[in-house]
Amino acid sequence: MKLLVINGPNLNFLGIREKKIYGTADYSALLEMIDQKGREEGIEIDVFQSNHEGAIIDRIQEAYFDGTQGIVINPGAYTHYSYAIRDALAGVDMPKVEIHISDITAREEFRKISVISEVCQKQIYGQGLQGYLTAIDFLLAK
Repeated sequence: MKLLVINGPNLNFLGIREKKIYGTADYSALLEMIDQKGREEGIEIDVFQSNHEGAIIDRIQEAYFDGTQGIVINPGAYTHYSYAIRDALAGVDMPKVEIHISDITAREEFRKISVISEVCQKQIYGQGLQGYLTAIDFLLAK
């Protein structure tokens, strides 16, 4: 099985930005955690991060052709307004999970809105980095 994890804007600043919200583990710790999960499950997990909307859309479209069987996406701030990323996700026929490290329902009003969730099979939030593993487990069960 081949999965794709996409991280949007500012996720590369884990452990640097807003530690009270996102924790102290840095981005390399997240990458290692995902890599270890892939090894344990005997699956390939490609991780992609970009601060640019178009690059994220390009990677979603590439996933359609490269054998990817499921997508975990943390769109960051694009969650709340990127209809372009939403449309790209809608255009690929595979299971998708939207993930957020923090509890977006307990934060600012604008963070409670997701234009992405309706094209995903599941939305996970408030589990910290563990949410990524929950999302991968969900896809493995599909």
